[in-house]
Amino acid sequence: MISGNVPSHLLVAARSGFLTSVRSQALTWGRLASVLDMNAKSIDLVDLGDAPMPTENIGKPQVQDFIEKSLTIKPRNWDITVWISHNAVMDDQTGSLDRKVRGAGGNFTKHIQKLVFEKLNAGDVAGNVGYDGLTFFNNAHIDVGAQYVTGQDNLYGLALSQDNFATVMAAARGFRNDQGEFTDFVYDTLIVPPALETIAAQITGNPQAYDTANREINPFSGRVSLIVNPYLDSTAWILAAAGETAKPMIVAMREQPNLQSAWFDPLAQDGGRYYFKFFARYTAVYADWRLAILGNS
Repeated sequence: MISGNVPSHLLVAARSGFLTSVRSQALTWGRLASVLDMNAKSIDLVDLGDAPMPTENIGKPQVQDFIEKSLTIKPRNWDITVWISHNAVMDDQTGSLDRKVRGAGGNFTKHIQKLVFEKLNAGDVAGNVGYDGLTFFNNAHIDVGAQYVTGQDNLYGLALSQDNFATVMAAARGFRNDQGEFTDFVYDTLIVPPALETIAAQITGNPQAYDTANREINPFSGRVSLIVNPYLDSTAWILAAAGETAKPMIVAMREQPNLQSAWFDPLAQDGGRYYFKFFARYTAVYADWRLAILGNS
């Protein structure tokens, strides 16, 4: 609801400043999460899984099944309310409103960034489950009806180093899809907290292995990009296939951030206050666990 006692030029400033801020943000969560526009208050995502591989035709067709997976998503409600005093408006200080509104818009985008990375960081904690009912990072992933029977492991406890990174990379490249075939995902992104940035930069950017004097070639230099994010625990690191069309996370957006209501309180201090409430509905959920592997928590 927009109250009639809020001057139109303030509403225009609130909307335009807010939208400019939202659009100008380009944070790293977009490299790790697909955006899903929701058309209902709750949706059930259904994935038919990977297509079967060809089989030899020996005169009779061999019918092969797709392996269905499902995930229920419900958005959460988020809001920000800011204000500017009547006296500030009368004194031609609307730049104050503009700064507050732009900050609100930016904080919605930053909040999505926080949700995505906090969710990744907690992917091995009980209750943080994916489509298979297990924690996103787990030692025993088995899709129901899959053509493999041994649990797959995307949860490790290895301190970040050149050798341990190679171990986790090799493990990720061994993941199989629900048809029992290798996924062939390209694991191209290392995610670390600030405490591990120096070691991570050596692994992703030094042409030679940093931990030896033998001038060994570092096969990961220039092939793996680096994301540094403070929402990860100080010893945690994650290897992700961020360049794939599918992403390890999904940001489900039911309602984009918007100016939901504005009103004036004449009894507030400084001549009264104009209030502006911004609102959005979204959530962050796990997608395919094969697209990320936890090297250490």
